[in-house]
Amino acid sequence: MGPPARQMRLGVFVQTPGHHVGGWRHAEADARTPNLALMQHIAATAEAARFDMFFLGDGFATGYGEHPSTIGKFEPLGLLSALAMGTTRLGLAATASTTYAEPYHVARAFASLDHLSAGRAGWNVVTTAYAKSSAVFGRPHPPHAERYAMAEEFVEACRLLWDSWDDDAFVADKEAGVFVRPGSLHVPAFDRKYFSVQGALNVPRSPQGHPVLIQAGSSGPGQALAARIADVVFTAQNDLAEAQAFYRSVKAQLATYGRPASAALVMPGVMPVVGRTEHEAQEIFAELNRNIDTAQAFTVLSERLGADMSVHPLDVPVPEVPETEHLKSRAALLIQMARRENLTLRALFHRVAAARGHLLPIGTPLQVADTLEAWFRQGAADGFNVMPPFFPGQFDAFAQGVVPILQERGLFRADYTGTTLRDHLGLARPADKRI
Repeated sequence: MGPPARQMRLGVFVQTPGHHVGGWRHAEADARTPNLALMQHIAATAEAARFDMFFLGDGFATGYGEHPSTIGKFEPLGLLSALAMGTTRLGLAATASTTYAEPYHVARAFASLDHLSAGRAGWNVVTTAYAKSSAVFGRPHPPHAERYAMAEEFVEACRLLWDSWDDDAFVADKEAGVFVRPGSLHVPAFDRKYFSVQGALNVPRSPQGHPVLIQAGSSGPGQALAARIADVVFTAQNDLAEAQAFYRSVKAQLATYGRPASAALVMPGVMPVVGRTEHEAQEIFAELNRNIDTAQAFTVLSERLGADMSVHPLDVPVPEVPETEHLKSRAALLIQMARRENLTLRALFHRVAAARGHLLPIGTPLQVADTLEAWFRQGAADGFNVMPPFFPGQFDAFAQGVVPILQERGLFRADYTGTTLRDHLGLARPADKRI
């Protein structure tokens, strides 16, 4: 027998009430927030469909004008700890910033989640792109390049902290009176430009050794960081050829750091709009778009493109936008899409409001499955981070309609074969320091 057929990975990106900016207004959207019952429903649905992971993004927005998905929500690690109690296989991943946190706090929190979930924790390493986030921390927002330099140090410090103890350090030998095996402690001595750690983590080495590391920056520095540290790479792509080029670029850079191509999985975001018929799916999408508040157009576009768009009319082609320190890869992606499709600012706003530059298949479960299969088989993705336009209905439609088709085609697992998130993703466990 030959090697098993390659299978795609699936995560659900949980941003309630939904990823479409008008999703919360849909009649079938559960817009109550915060909403533990909805989170539990999504997690149970994802586990029943054999998803790899449940993923929570995070940010520090506080204004009344923010999109509902950015405010009125749970702190991610607290929520994932609660969900760990009601799930047994589903990976549990969340964002934590390397710009507005300390390595010890983050390492301790994710090691604890890995223990609480019996090895299902994942950390999305972000540098926090939005300058407005700095206000709540009372510190200046570092430039783009400096944020990535900080991130590299931050992750290195966390890895040393996760390796503070050997796997079998805590023996609790009552007869011998030995709680911790002698020689099992490795105290990090980390002193770099941005971070210093002089002391060990007070949490035993976790079931996965290290939580799964996710990286979501698609800029040059983002790709380089992913090639060095990531187990999973999240990205926004909406064109097959460009997705293939990104995929090849990331895989090629892995070799630069002595890592095989299989060491990091590329999982683009996808916002599927699923209907029983293609017409129904298009009607759902049209209704979502009717619920968009176009008064926010200039605010959203200026934020996403990193420049003031209010000086331009909405119904003209997207103007030239100078590169800034803000959201470099996402702004470039949106500009490329606008040029390729000859979009006006108004049309670009609707695309941003819908899926923020991610892949947007609209149709029946069969049509959506066909699109995902094409990207998977043609070297554009190892799997997908599913971003339903609203919860729970559209996620239920994907899990109950699209996933069975992928399973029938042998493209996605019919059942879990392991217990940890690393098992699901086919990733090796970092070795005990003594081995």
